[in-house]
Amino acid sequence: MTAPTWPDGRLVAFDTETTGIAHDADRIVAAAVVETGGGLETKVSEWLIDPGMEIPEAATAVHGITTERARAEGAPAAAAVEEITAMLASLMGAGHPLVVFNARFDLTLLDRECRRHDLVPLADRLSNGQLAPVIDPLVIDRQLDGFRSGSRKLPDLCRHWQVRHDGPHTPVADALAAARLAWRIGHVFPRLGAMDLRALHALQTEQAAKQAVSLQRYLRRTDSTAYVEPAWPCIPHTTNDTEGHQG
Repeated sequence: MTAPTWPDGRLVAFDTETTGIAHDADRIVAAAVVETGGGLETKVSEWLIDPGMEIPEAATAVHGITTERARAEGAPAAAAVEEITAMLASLMGAGHPLVVFNARFDLTLLDRECRRHDLVPLADRLSNGQLAPVIDPLVIDRQLDGFRSGSRKLPDLCRHWQVRHDGPHTPVADALAAARLAWRIGHVFPRLGAMDLRALHALQTEQAAKQAVSLQRYLRRTDSTAYVEPAWPCIPHTTNDTEGHQG
């Protein structure tokens, strides 16, 4: 009997909403972990978090979470980050791949939140000390069709791949959409869907770096200082990354 390929196994999807887009300085204000597929019922875990800082109006305009609501209803950041990280470590330790759209942002932000609150980062909780296997539909889409024009935000890719998206900028809906994208791509491209998860992770690591080099080369046509981070799925931590950002 043939073992099921990864698209038909259990997928764990993760998504966050934040105070901004600086992965070293900004904070998580909402998050979701969605377990789906594999012939089992979908299980959703979600958090509203008090980030310990003001939520900028620009961020609230995106996800709708105000500072007042986060302070009144949100869990303390350290406790929530520990719950999220422990859950992801347990699920990945059980062999389930982690699906994250634009993993470089969300997983780096989670790593810095752990360090900010003196918690063990996700990678260090896994048996091999590596944050793997991760499936990033954004990286895979760029690999498959790098010359397609237009935006590659999550709603755009959902439209392109004809995947349902129940509403952008809510962690549960975004996590589910990412899982559906991974499933769809794995079935449309069966050779990709049949890949061993370790090989798929390694392929994405290589492709993410190549994509960064290509984008940086393009940006430097007009900005000689442009830099695009090649590391994936998490940008390595440096000692200065979380200094001076305590709430």
